[in-house]
Amino acid sequence: MEECRTLIDCCSPHLKLIVMVAIHAGMRKSEILNLKWEQVDLNHGFVLLDITKNGELKEIPINTTLEYLFQDMLSSKKGAFVFPDERTGKPFGTIKKSFATALEKASILDFRFQDSRHTFASHFVMGGIDLTSVKELLGHKTLTMTMRYAHLSPSHKRRAVNLLDKVLSENGENKKCDNLVTFDQNSNHPKSPKSLKNKVRPEGIEPSTH
Repeated sequence: MEECRTLIDCCSPHLKLIVMVAIHAGMRKSEILNLKWEQVDLNHGFVLLDITKNGELKEIPINTTLEYLFQDMLSSKKGAFVFPDERTGKPFGTIKKSFATALEKASILDFRFQDSRHTFASHFVMGGIDLTSVKELLGHKTLTMTMRYAHLSPSHKRRAVNLLDKVLSENGENKKCDNLVTFDQNSNHPKSPKSLKNKVRPEGIEPSTH
């Protein structure tokens, strides 16, 4: 995150606002450059984006940083677009040159504008936000696209299996492991004091893979 702060500090005034929205909202470059004030709902704290041909909307929550940013910009807005080119009043055609200049000043290598979306998603996942929520925030069509960030949150797997501790203990079945498996005195093979089949009803058991 320190790298992001350094990048923002090295941006030109118009680019700084664009980069801040990218990092704090995870929006695509085209979505930011073409954003209109009518899409910014400060009353409810959302940016509304059209993501499908049939008019389906994606709601992107606005955090406190963006709320203050938009409120400040709104007081001096010029036209329908949030980030207009002052020379034309229309969206910027490209910010490639100014972004490259900012990266050079910040001494940051191998970073593309779209990487700000990855930064946005990565920090959410590392902060414990579930992948389904991150999928919705990024506007991914499938969870498969979001799974690239799964490795950043290995603890979610641990939390999932630990739920069994609570469930089993509530049913009085969370016993010490040495009570669950014993060895036959006449052989070296372990035996279970109770068959798992006696603990689980046959309905709903997955079919054999053999």
